[in-house]
Amino acid sequence: MTMLHDSLVELIRRTSAEIPDDVLQSILAALEAEKKGTIAEAAMKIIEKNIELAKRKSQPICQDTGSVIFYVDCPVGFDQITFHETAREAVKDATKKGFLRQNSVDSLTGKNDGTNLGPGAPTVHFHQHRTEDVQVRLMLKGGGCENVGAQYSLPIEKLHANRDLDGCRKVILDAVLQAQGKGCGPGVLGVCIGGDRATGYEFSKQQLLRLIPDRNPVPELDKLEQDIFKTANELGIGPMGFGGKTTLLGVKICAANRVPASFFVSVSYMCWAFRRQGVSLSPAGKIEKWLY
Repeated sequence: MTMLHDSLVELIRRTSAEIPDDVLQSILAALEAEKKGTIAEAAMKIIEKNIELAKRKSQPICQDTGSVIFYVDCPVGFDQITFHETAREAVKDATKKGFLRQNSVDSLTGKNDGTNLGPGAPTVHFHQHRTEDVQVRLMLKGGGCENVGAQYSLPIEKLHANRDLDGCRKVILDAVLQAQGKGCGPGVLGVCIGGDRATGYEFSKQQLLRLIPDRNPVPELDKLEQDIFKTANELGIGPMGFGGKTTLLGVKICAANRVPASFFVSVSYMCWAFRRQGVSLSPAGKIEKWLY
């Protein structure tokens, strides 16, 4: 086996079993904020215990290890074909080792061959840059939180949502309301304003690669992120929909150009089991640094 293969298996193991520190700190802060003796506090304590056990036993945080999505930032001339082939073998071996559940099925037959391999599984996104470094980020996106994602086409009369930032605010909060009690909250929202239907969803998912404490460099989007985060946590939905102060752990929003005929707002939801991790690799494929 190659060094790259072994590095990707370790990336999968750690992503599946260990919550990144920025997410853990947000969860611990949420636990501290919940009223003592409430169902919300009990739910957050269970989440905290789950995280601790998974890391200590090196076992998946959630039984749904989700869709396997790689994001690769690489230099010009990088061998994408070999990387994709190696990533597939790494996923197959990580599944054998129990780091991933046998979780991917054929959409036409429903059959599961136990490898987690198939059309679109795993998914690999390549982005070239002009530096020599290689960074690989991995997201394990559970089905429950994926199911409560939403895409809106503005204007929407019943929500009084027009083609402006206030309309965007209304539909994003509507997505939060529709998700209550589902999607394993508290969650994190990744949002894209604009784009077409496909790129809007893709850009919204990429927002989940950001650190939770970061701030948006676009003032209008930063204001919208903070507003939605505050408002959503005042709705009383709380962890798992049990009520409380913690409905969202974070909100991340980007904007993409659109054609005048369309105004989409795409919302990706990530559950509290926020499995994303990343590594910087040497030219030989050895892990040199963890990114989260």
